[in-house]
Amino acid sequence: MLSRALKLAILMILCWLPQQAHAAVAVSAARVWPAQDYTRLTLESKQAIRHNMFTVSNPERLVIDLEDVDLGDTLNGLTKLVGEDDPYIKSVRVGRFKPGVVRLVLDLKSEVKPQLFVLRPVGEYGYRLVLDVYPTQPPDPLMALLEPPKVSDAQAASAPAATSQAAVEAPAEEKPGPGIKPDTGKVDLPPPAVTPPHKNIPELRARTLIVAIDAGHGGEDPGAIGRRGSREKNVTLAIARKVKILMDGVPDLRGVLIRDGDYFIPLGERAAKARKVNADLFISIHADAFIKPDARGSSVFALSEHGATSAAARWLAKKENEADLIGGVNLAVKDPHLARTLLDLSQTATINDSMKLAKHVLSELGDINDLHRGQVEQAGFAVLKSPDIPSILIETAFISNPREERRLNDANYQMKIANAILGGIKRYFAQNPALSKPKFMQAEF
Repeated sequence: MLSRALKLAILMILCWLPQQAHAAVAVSAARVWPAQDYTRLTLESKQAIRHNMFTVSNPERLVIDLEDVDLGDTLNGLTKLVGEDDPYIKSVRVGRFKPGVVRLVLDLKSEVKPQLFVLRPVGEYGYRLVLDVYPTQPPDPLMALLEPPKVSDAQAASAPAATSQAAVEAPAEEKPGPGIKPDTGKVDLPPPAVTPPHKNIPELRARTLIVAIDAGHGGEDPGAIGRRGSREKNVTLAIARKVKILMDGVPDLRGVLIRDGDYFIPLGERAAKARKVNADLFISIHADAFIKPDARGSSVFALSEHGATSAAARWLAKKENEADLIGGVNLAVKDPHLARTLLDLSQTATINDSMKLAKHVLSELGDINDLHRGQVEQAGFAVLKSPDIPSILIETAFISNPREERRLNDANYQMKIANAILGGIKRYFAQNPALSKPKFMQAEF
């Protein structure tokens, strides 16, 4: 006969074993988003992953220990996700370091400033452990601006909407995250002719004018998704690249892409990047969705000091402002620029100029598409809160409308949108000369 104490010990062991069998956290998806500004690595799971990180020098390495994590196919496949063109990570090694601990070792190309943080479930995502690898010396956006345009032909402008820089994920069937389908319905068309829009408008000014072109969403944040699987982040990048190509063909006008690949940039940082290149204008390009598939037409928005001009504008601003939650911002990093909530005295004049610009662009868009509303609307869009740069947000069309989704994937139609945006900008500058400031001078935020 077993003693009472032995029976109790066996019972405790039997109760403990099932808990241990289910203690390991399974990583459901792994994604890598390389970019010039930083590289992001994301591990997604149903439970938060306990972790520890430290760096090793000579050679430079980044070590992350994951506690109570299942070393499955997704983690093992992480070694294949880092490409040779990644600017900061050379390779990744994964293995069981000791019982209960999986170790990731990132071999680095140079010294970096890493940030490791956890994002709680939001939208289609579960818990995400996010590693952002930043360079110790951030790239200077002015240097890229001073270089001559590398792409200036119509064929490059006709790239399909889904074309973007590498954002590699694992496993392949999970691209680019739970519930997100790949793009479909793309149309192969001959390269459209790039014609200078509005020849009757005089050339701009003696100095080079700079326009910051912001492709909405990106990386972890796909934006709106059409019924055929088109993702807003791909459409906006395709249009933004075409706008830049057209701008760079105009004397004394240069376009600067805030995002030139499939990666995420926080809303406040988008405006900050525009200020770093001393931009004269800020244009944010989107292709939104609505709960009803028959919603259609183009819209242009400016910032509001006194609330939204309609319930729809308020709803849209709230939706766009949630991009930071979906894209993933490290809230532990305190940035006084991103924390700004009050509008300074110069904001009113900037909003007035934004309204003028918005009206010109809306008028041009009305020549190629129906207008969702006949006037410019205003709301509290976080991405437009630059106190000294006229800024507008363009909803090119509704990606949730099947007809407009097809058009947004049409390279020729994308070029029409780009021409309309440039036409509105040229009309604005023709009637509102930009303030004089030194060419390519860096503005302090």
